[in-house]
Amino acid sequence: MRSNKLLRHLMAAASTVAAGVSVAALAADPGQAPSIEDAYLRQWNALTYDKRPPAPVPGVDYGMQPDGSFRAPKATPLTNEAPGFPGQLKDWDQKSYAKNVRVLAFYPHVTSPWHAWVNVVDFGGRRYLYTHDRDYLRILDVTDPRKAKIVFSKGGVWGPKGPSEEFDASNVHDYFGGVTIAWNAKLQRNILVASYEIGRFGIFEDKTRQPDKVASLRHYNSLKGFKVYVMDGPLPDKWRLIATRTTDVAHPDAPIGQQQGSGSLDAPSWFGGRYMVLSSAPDDSYALTEYPDYLHSPGYQIWDMADPADPKFIRQITIPGQIVGDPAHEEAYLMNPRAGNRTSWMGSRMPLFLPKPIEQGGKLGFGGMGGLGFGVFDLSDPGDPKLVGKVETPPSFAGTEFDNADVSQYARTGFVFANGYPMNANCYEPAKNIYAIDVRDPAHPRIAARFPRPTPPPEAGFTDYCQRRGSFGPKRSGGEQQPDRGRQGLAIYAYYTAGIQIFDVSNPADPKIAGYFVPRFPTEAEMPEYTFENTTFAVFTEYDRNIIWAFTTNGTYALESPLLGKPKLGPADKIWPPRD
Repeated sequence: MRSNKLLRHLMAAASTVAAGVSVAALAADPGQAPSIEDAYLRQWNALTYDKRPPAPVPGVDYGMQPDGSFRAPKATPLTNEAPGFPGQLKDWDQKSYAKNVRVLAFYPHVTSPWHAWVNVVDFGGRRYLYTHDRDYLRILDVTDPRKAKIVFSKGGVWGPKGPSEEFDASNVHDYFGGVTIAWNAKLQRNILVASYEIGRFGIFEDKTRQPDKVASLRHYNSLKGFKVYVMDGPLPDKWRLIATRTTDVAHPDAPIGQQQGSGSLDAPSWFGGRYMVLSSAPDDSYALTEYPDYLHSPGYQIWDMADPADPKFIRQITIPGQIVGDPAHEEAYLMNPRAGNRTSWMGSRMPLFLPKPIEQGGKLGFGGMGGLGFGVFDLSDPGDPKLVGKVETPPSFAGTEFDNADVSQYARTGFVFANGYPMNANCYEPAKNIYAIDVRDPAHPRIAARFPRPTPPPEAGFTDYCQRRGSFGPKRSGGEQQPDRGRQGLAIYAYYTAGIQIFDVSNPADPKIAGYFVPRFPTEAEMPEYTFENTTFAVFTEYDRNIIWAFTTNGTYALESPLLGKPKLGPADKIWPPRD
């Protein structure tokens, strides 16, 4: 969902103090006896002993090498206080770097400094950009990306003193998460499907030592599921709620506070037709995950959206190693080398990625399931989906493993790109890669290549982006909601301290860096210093207008690149979302 390391630190620190648990004490004595009252967590904890990795020594176990390269640590615990290492810059770099990219405009303080989901929708000849997280929603008229205007704003606006409104992740009530917008032929309207999930960050620091916080998530004060709205206009006052569903499919009538599971993570995978795919754990037995501040190992759900006002659950997709109390699942979990490390995310974070809608004959879905690997799923029969192929890699923790997938090149090449992303700052974890995966034989997917590691230009004055401070590694490539859904031969990623990286994937087995835009860090006159490490955390590309939106700690950039072509600085030629 996000890599808000410092936000987690600040909010979790407050919650742990309130719970009578010292964050410093947890860090100093991770082996202290846990206080586990939750039945599912007790079963999970009893399966293994605590095998969390020791803290490596900067400059000894990892760091800069004589040739100017960076050697990453082999394993690290998840932490909000990642140490620096010899050779890092002492100050936040105030230079920007660009190749084959030019800035069209910059808009300060549009998002939070932690995360942004993004959509665009055309209404009445105007294009609107929606950027949002659970604590804010901003809508911009971006018909001319050089002169964007905020036309709706809800939630805190950030500045040098922090947010204008505080957000309590444990008291959310009715804040939605990821959103998908698609045209529905039956209703002849754009339909917005909004995910609602348990608080993923900012509630507690360690699920084995804060039973009251665990209980608060089990009885969360918001929907665990999704809502469906008809959009009669671009702004929320023209949205009509037509359906509410919980992903606790065993108890579809359970009221808020009694629903089990995780809710719906991230933005649903839906193209406006019959079938929708969610990331979700349907109940609390999906507990086989090592992640210290998350309770579930989500799988996937398939829903029938033939009538958007009456969504019907079809099937849960579960893979071995997710369900506590099930001997077969527990055995598969214990065979995973990550079991017991108290660090790794296990399960999905995003829905399946679909190269083609199921109702249009799409047969395959691709999913990153963290430390459970990258899966290839046969969706030919939505009522009986099957895991048909899987890619696994050596453990790479902390950070997430196999989170995002990019299917934009699949139809042309049979390749899919997949990656995890960093969760610790200062390169204090094994390096995260983008993998080019050959899935031409769905039953035998294989890693064909790793994307090249971005390196700073000579004028930067340092030789590796780890020296620049903050997080370094790939985040995501924008998702299925981007207009035209991609461009053949190109893949564009947010890369944290390395900004926006544009890869030439005309030959997906030999990806190359073709362009980049690395913005300067903010100053303390713009944002609090504790936000700086998140840097460039999201990208969204209007492939139909050749415009890249880069979301950074202190603002949003509109970018153009000759690699995409001349930008269209007015309405798009075709309405988005598409209506055919």
